[in-house]
Amino acid sequence: MTDFPFFNQGALIGAGRDMGKVALIDLSGPAARPVTYAALDAMAKAVARGLLKRGLKRGDRIGILAANSAEFLAAFYGIQRAGLVAVPVNWRFPAATVDYVLGNSGAALVFCDEARRAAVPAGIPAIVMGGAEWDALLDPGPFDAVMPEPAEPALFLYTSGSTGRPKGVVLSHQSHLWVVEQRLRGADISQERALIAAPLYHMNGLALAQLCCAAHITVVLLPQFDARAYLKAIGEHRVTWITGVPPMMAMLLQERDLVAATDLSSVRHVRCGSAPTSPALLAAIQATFPQARFVNGYGTTEAGPVVFGPHPDRIPTPPLSVGYPHPAVQLRLRATDGTIGDEGVLEQKCPAQMNGYWQRPDIRPPLTDDGFYVTGDVFRRDEHGFHYVIGRVDDMFISGGENIFPSEVEKVLETHPGVEQSAVIPVPDDIKGTKPVAFVVRSAGAEIDEATVKAHALAHAPAFMHPRRVWFLDALPLMGTNKIDKAQLAAWAKDRLAVD
Repeated sequence: MTDFPFFNQGALIGAGRDMGKVALIDLSGPAARPVTYAALDAMAKAVARGLLKRGLKRGDRIGILAANSAEFLAAFYGIQRAGLVAVPVNWRFPAATVDYVLGNSGAALVFCDEARRAAVPAGIPAIVMGGAEWDALLDPGPFDAVMPEPAEPALFLYTSGSTGRPKGVVLSHQSHLWVVEQRLRGADISQERALIAAPLYHMNGLALAQLCCAAHITVVLLPQFDARAYLKAIGEHRVTWITGVPPMMAMLLQERDLVAATDLSSVRHVRCGSAPTSPALLAAIQATFPQARFVNGYGTTEAGPVVFGPHPDRIPTPPLSVGYPHPAVQLRLRATDGTIGDEGVLEQKCPAQMNGYWQRPDIRPPLTDDGFYVTGDVFRRDEHGFHYVIGRVDDMFISGGENIFPSEVEKVLETHPGVEQSAVIPVPDDIKGTKPVAFVVRSAGAEIDEATVKAHALAHAPAFMHPRRVWFLDALPLMGTNKIDKAQLAAWAKDRLAVD
């Protein structure tokens, strides 16, 4: 793409395109609701006009506390077109955390859906999208999107808060426009049909929605992830492009009856990210979508989803690799001794990087003196330059002097045909300091027990990595981002160990 026409992150609908094309098939109501690009554009303009008419000023923050819907995206785009800052909020946060996020951001107004109206703190005006207040706010008519200043904030995305209070990542218009521009380069993708079920308060779903809008793609939009609804949406709407995190994909494939009964042949692209994909899960995905190209993606809230891509010499990307460094991104791997080499914490520099964390003087931004973002993710690089995720520095624990990354143990456990999913966590140990334990979801019909799982780990990995206890679950608990909730698993492990 040689001429990039966009300048405001909220105005990604290209002039001169077919405005009668369906932009969204909204599945948030009792029936599928098609929304054309003309209707989405008009709604976003009406939001922008209405917010300014209400007296809001450039730079004011506007919260969005709602499940996915056409109105969510219209509000999101309209806020930014008006020069205001969108603050999507994780509605699965506890009430106190929602209060903190809206208070920390200084939200002047909150758009919400009816189900989450009571979660808006007293003292902050709330508008229920699709209701009478929404209709009153909308001010139909023409609107020219604001031209942002360099590094002007467009969006705050709050981290999950798994290591403390959520941090508001400040992202400029230019940062995500650069992401869209890079992802649009190459083949015309306008004829794809993408399914979005990841929450729009998270980078995964939001970045895909922005790309689809700029590429003039039809999006099938689920209010939230539900495995059976997801599969039905693929079959009924002939979806070609799906994306998610590994636990979502694993839950999808557990619905074997519906997988077998649904025509999934339309799917041509499967992208999985936010956590390492195990060999067993990859094999199951490829068996379910044999006609699809699989991409093991990687990205961060702080620096965006454009990090890796294909090899410049056209060497095929190994199945479990996240790819070769993108030509517009600088990357390096820093080992624990500070040296730069083939294994260590990924540091990256690119135009998508955040401005910093909002109103958090207590936290030093994870940036090096020469401007690289320190991701906290440990990678390995092979002889061809392909990168592989090993795990999070935060997740690594030491057992008897040995470093253990949970994802490495999980990959081993999931090579057993009786293991559908696994999650490994550390628990205290009087001798070794900590030791690994595992929660496992059995494959359909499998009758494996704890001894079988332990023996498999001992046979295929160093002894220090094998889980000292194994407990079985029907499903692993998920956080609001659809990642595995390891804090919940740690609480369950503590309770179970107490009665052993």
